[in-house]
Amino acid sequence: MHKDGRLARGRHIDSTFSAAKGLANPHLQTMLPILTRWKRNVPATWEVFDLPDGDFVELAWSGPEDGPIAVVLHGLAGSWRAGVILGLARSLGLAGWRVCRFNFRGCGRGPNRMPTGYHSGMTSDPLLVFQDLRRRYPGRTIVGVGISLGGNVVLRMLGEEGEEAPLDAAVAISAPMKLGVCAEQMNVGLSKVYQTYLLRRLRPLIWSRRRILAPHVDVEGAMWATTFRAFDDLLTAPLHGYTDADDYYARASSFPILPNIRRPTLILHAHDDPFMRPEVIPTLDEISASTELEITAHGGHVGFMQHGRERFWLNLRVPEWLSRFASAGDMRQ
Repeated sequence: MHKDGRLARGRHIDSTFSAAKGLANPHLQTMLPILTRWKRNVPATWEVFDLPDGDFVELAWSGPEDGPIAVVLHGLAGSWRAGVILGLARSLGLAGWRVCRFNFRGCGRGPNRMPTGYHSGMTSDPLLVFQDLRRRYPGRTIVGVGISLGGNVVLRMLGEEGEEAPLDAAVAISAPMKLGVCAEQMNVGLSKVYQTYLLRRLRPLIWSRRRILAPHVDVEGAMWATTFRAFDDLLTAPLHGYTDADDYYARASSFPILPNIRRPTLILHAHDDPFMRPEVIPTLDEISASTELEITAHGGHVGFMQHGRERFWLNLRVPEWLSRFASAGDMRQ
């Protein structure tokens, strides 16, 4: 236990993941899933969840109606229809989970109402959803699964809420736990390709909301930003109450508060993730006793492609790890 009373010393898990033959390269692991991942629609029932500031987020529900609940949070420039999200919605549904695909503001079926967007440290919206689900389904297991940006949000929320976190367990996959380090890494070598790809993916969203954003940020500058640091300086920081990109990176990163996590949590990460550097991966002394760390040698960023009938290992591993909680009910009662 830390001197300030925080639980410390997590547990390491020896991973079973083995990259498909010829696909150990981190860039292949990262890019091929974007091109080849299963993207057939998973039919959903939609819920518009109203927020206190007059805005809303959209929730896409699928899977058995009476199953334990898994809330899945997407990454930057993602949504309910991203390939990795669809794959998890399908695999978790087949495993008996009632799946809620959480869409950050503006990432659902239509634009949001307020100038506020979403970012790696925006925990308030998913927290409200988790709290409401806890009230609506008091006897159900409720877990969170966060992908990339969504993974950092889940970890940040768990660290901020501690014992009050309204979920029973969580999985964070390829989370950028040190945002400043990740922003620097995206300017190195082939990682620049991903930076350019993601910034281009964000442009239509910015353009569609240019009138509502214009009084608050430099829309033109953000539209044509060539680095995440520039984008965060021009849009993310001023739009969400941060002084600048450095202030945003420092206050929104999950890494500093990982020891505060009290719920069973799996941090799943590839050592060769091209979006990150090894220093992003915490040591066992930097996570709480309720946290398990599973680091694979290969896998890239949210890739984890393997041989076999199920090419995407995450579709097996996430339901497998969560299975221990499926019938536990509310473990905090």
